[in-house]
Amino acid sequence: MGENRSAPTLLESKNTVISEKLSAESISKVNGFLESMGVFNLTFPDQYDTKDSFSELICGFLKVQHIHRGKISCIVSVKPPIMNIYGSLHGGAVGAVALRVATACARTIVGKDKELFLGELSISYLSGAPRNAEVIVNASIVRSGRNLTVVALDFRVKDSEKLSYISHATFYYMPVASL
Repeated sequence: MGENRSAPTLLESKNTVISEKLSAESISKVNGFLESMGVFNLTFPDQYDTKDSFSELICGFLKVQHIHRGKISCIVSVKPPIMNIYGSLHGGAVGAVALRVATACARTIVGKDKELFLGELSISYLSGAPRNAEVIVNASIVRSGRNLTVVALDFRVKDSEKLSYISHATFYYMPVASL
């Protein structure tokens, strides 16, 4: 750290590298921004310091309602850890939920013997899901064939049934290696 710096800030932890070219004022501004966003501690619990930890975080707000062949329905609770600055469900959280639910939906049709990989995920953000809302996520298979499966998802605010987000995911099957 530079000599012209004051006491440690939110940005400074054992893993944080801050350029010596940044002034104390710049660092203070970034810290102010992070504080205004609700980030008070940049140290994460051990369970979230792992690969795919964001998905584990998302799963804490995701509950399965129904699972049927080719269809899944879940509920996402919009709480501060997965909200954006505007007080609605964060776009990254929408993407993480879409991926998780679409994968689960595809697995209701595609056997475990086939390895899936995501080829495309599209999301349309129509309106924000507000704080403390419950959002119903419905996923269904649009098409499933020899080489791919397409899943459509819609996100609706439970109380008003207002459509907030729509998504499509295309999964391809890994080719079987020939010996």
